[in-house]
Amino acid sequence: MDNENHTRQWACGADMVVGQLEAQGVKHVFGIPGAKIDKVFDSLLDSSIQLVPVRHEANAAFMAAAVGRITGNAGVALVTSGPGCSNLITGMATANSEGDPVVALGGAVKRSDKAKLVHQSMDTVAMFSPVTKYAVEVTSSDAIAEVVSNAFRVAEQGRPGSAFVSLPQDIVDQPAVGRILPANGVPRSGAAPDADIARVARMIASAKNPVFLLGLMASQRENSATLHQLLEKSRVPVTSTYQAAGAVNQQNFTHFAGRVGLFNNQAGDRLLQLADLIICIGYSPVEYEPSMWNTGDATLVHIDVMPAYEERNYIPDIELVGDIASTLGKLAGHIEKPLTLSPRAAEILLDRRHQRDLLNRKGAQLNQFALHPLRIVRAMQDIVNSDVTLTVDMGSFHIWIARYLYSFRARQMMISNGQQTMGVALPWAIGAWLVNPDRKVVSVSGDGGFLQSSMELETAVRLGANILHIIWVDNGYNMVAIQEQKKYQRLSGVDFGPVDFKVYAEAFGARGFAVESAESLEPTLRTAMDVQGPAVVAIPVDYSDNPRLMGQLHLSQIL
Repeated sequence: MDNENHTRQWACGADMVVGQLEAQGVKHVFGIPGAKIDKVFDSLLDSSIQLVPVRHEANAAFMAAAVGRITGNAGVALVTSGPGCSNLITGMATANSEGDPVVALGGAVKRSDKAKLVHQSMDTVAMFSPVTKYAVEVTSSDAIAEVVSNAFRVAEQGRPGSAFVSLPQDIVDQPAVGRILPANGVPRSGAAPDADIARVARMIASAKNPVFLLGLMASQRENSATLHQLLEKSRVPVTSTYQAAGAVNQQNFTHFAGRVGLFNNQAGDRLLQLADLIICIGYSPVEYEPSMWNTGDATLVHIDVMPAYEERNYIPDIELVGDIASTLGKLAGHIEKPLTLSPRAAEILLDRRHQRDLLNRKGAQLNQFALHPLRIVRAMQDIVNSDVTLTVDMGSFHIWIARYLYSFRARQMMISNGQQTMGVALPWAIGAWLVNPDRKVVSVSGDGGFLQSSMELETAVRLGANILHIIWVDNGYNMVAIQEQKKYQRLSGVDFGPVDFKVYAEAFGARGFAVESAESLEPTLRTAMDVQGPAVVAIPVDYSDNPRLMGQLHLSQIL
C-alpha cells in the first residue's frame, strides 16, 4: 500500500481504509468476510498486515483485545454486516469494560439501502454505542481516514476501551479521494499537581494503616515500573484486583496481600477493612464493587489518568489525575521513610505468606481424584514461569487461580472480571501468541467456557500457535451452581454431558491429553508444555470445596 502523506485518488475506499490501518501500525486483523465488507478483505492482500480468519466474530474481538492489552496499541477486528456485527457485541463489550483497546470495522448495507427492507440492514452504530467508547458510521469517503484515525485515538487514550466504525458497502467499493493521516499516538498528560501529590505523601506519612489498592491501569508496563519504586520506598501494604495481576514484582511480594474480587474474604479485604487510608491506583469500580470493600471509615485517594467515576461507595477525598507513571514517580520522591507496619497489618501479611508457603509445600499432596483445585493450581505454578503468558476464562476455577497462582510480570496474566465473560481464554491466547510468537501461552477454562470458543482450536492449528489449553472438567457450570446452592438450596440449568476432550482436540489437529490419575497430573502437564504447537489437557476437578470460597477459607483447613 502507498501510505504517502498526500491527497490522492484511491481505486476504492477499502484501499484507503487499509492504508490508514497500516499508518496506525496494525500488524494483524482478525475477522470473517462477507459481501458488504469483502472489498476490505481483498485490499488487505496487498498490504503488510496479516489477516487472521477466525471462526466466530466475538472471538475476533477477543483476539484483538489480547493484542491491545499486551501492546497498548488497539487490536483490530473486521466483520461483515448484520449478524457479523451483532456477533461482535460480546467481545466489544468485554474489551470496553476490561480496558482493552480494540477497533472494530463492520460492514453495512449501501447508504441508499438504509431505509429499505434489505437483508443484513441493521443500525449498528446505535447497537454499539452503549458498549463502546466510540461508534460512528463513515458517511463520505472524504472522512475515511479521519474516522478510522479517531477510532484508534479514542480506543487507546485515557482508560482504553473499544471503538466501532461502520463502513457502508458503497463507501468501501467506490473510488475515494483523500490522504492518510499520520499515527501520532495518544498524547500523554503530565503528572497530577505537585501540591496534591505532596498532600498525599503527608497522608501516607501520618497514616497508621495505609493500603494501596491496584487496578488494571496499574499493570500497564510504564505504570508498574514506577509503582515498584513507590512500593520499595514506602513499604505500604498492597492488594490488587484480578485485572492488575503481575503489577507487584517479587522484590515487594512480602507486602502483597494477594488479589481481591467477587467475595469479600481475602487477606487484602482484611487490610482494606483495617485501613485508615486507601490509595486506589488505576482502579475502576467495575473491577471490584466498592460496596464490597469500602467501609467509609478510611480516607480515599484516587490516582488515575481519568477522574473517578463516583458512586455512593466510591467518593474520593482527593484525586491525583494525570499520567499515572509520572504521578507515582513524584509521589515516591516525597516518601522519606518506609512505613512501620501496625501489629494487625503485619499479622495479616504474615498469615498470607504462611498460606503461600503451605500451598507450595503441601499442595502436591492432595491426591484425591478428581483433583482438588489447589493441586491443579500448584501444578500450574510450576509451568507458568516468567516467560509464559497466562489467559484465564471465567468460572469457579478462575477464583482459585486468581487467589493462589501468583505472577511477577505486568500483563503476564489476563483475567476477565468486568463482564466476567465465558470463552475468552483460548482466543485471548491466540492474540497473545501472535504478539510474542517466541513466548509460550497457557490458557485455562472450564469445560463450559471452553465449548463457547473451542472452534478457534482450528485457528490455533492453522497458525501453528504455541498454546497449551488446560480444561478443568466437572460437567457443569459450577460457578453458577455454588451461588444457586447458597441462595436457593437447589440447582437449575447447570448440568451438561461429558466430552472426550482428548479426541476433540485431536480432531482439530491439536495434541490432546487427558489426566487419568492424580499421579499423572504433573508429568502430563510437562509433556503437553513441550509440544510445539496447540495442545489441550483435560483435568477432572473436584469442586466440593467451592462453597468455602465464599467464606473465610484458610488453606490450613484443606492442606
